[in-house]
This record gives sequence, structure tokens and C-alpha cells, in this order.
Amino acid sequence: MGNPTFDAKAGVRRIEVITGVGGRRRWTREAKARIVSESYSGGVAVSEVARRHGLRPQQLFGWRHQVRTGRLAMNGDDLPSFVPVVAETSSARMSGSPSAAARCVIEIELAGMVVRVRGEVLAGALAEVLTAVKRAR
Repeated sequence: MGNPTFDAKAGVRRIEVITGVGGRRRWTREAKARIVSESYSGGVAVSEVARRHGLRPQQLFGWRHQVRTGRLAMNGDDLPSFVPVVAETSSARMSGSPSAAARCVIEIELAGMVVRVRGEVLAGALAEVLTAVKRAR
């Protein structure tokens, strides 16, 4: 009888266009490291980098997790870096006056996010906030 999607008398009844990569792609460790490094460059969204390379964002996030846990090695120059901490002391803060504590501000900028902490804060609470910021990246 022939192909039911084509009838010589009626013409083409249906055409399917399949795009994308068929099957699983194999990525070398070097390619993964290069793409992960690109995803850490400032001002670019992970989903943009993933689309550019034909990946799903979840796959790229998985590779980033592998880098953080040491299962995927990257060149040390490609790893995200942090800015040094700059501490300023004031004589009012050193005196221990309550108003000086209210003026104390810690500001941390990371990957386009800014965390500002005013006043005195417990180290454990600050650690929880920074952990949440790190996960949100």
C-alpha cells in the first residue's frame, strides 16, 4: 500500500520536521570545563550559555555542581573568584556605643547580587544568608 503520509494523487498530507540532536551527545571534560567557565563570567545568564551550546540549563547546572564538588576539574584560572574583604574601623564603633553599632554595615556583592547587613549580626545568621546567596547563583 505504501507510505500513508504520502499519496501521489492527493499530494503530501503530512510532513514532520525533527530538529535537534538525535541521541545523546558526548562532551569532553575540556568542553564541559570551558562551558562551565563561560557560565561563571559576569553579566551572562546560565540559561543563555546553555542555549548557545545546545544544552538544557539543568545540564549546565549539573556540571557546575560537579565542579563545586570536585568531580569535574577546571583550570584554576577559570574558577570563579572572590573579591578581597576590605574592613574599615571607626573610632565610634571601637568605643562600643549603641548608635555606632546601628551605623555598622556589611556589604557583600557577588554575581550581581548585593547583601547588606546593618547593625550587629550573629556569625551563624550571616553564614546562613551567604549560603543561600551562594545556592541562588
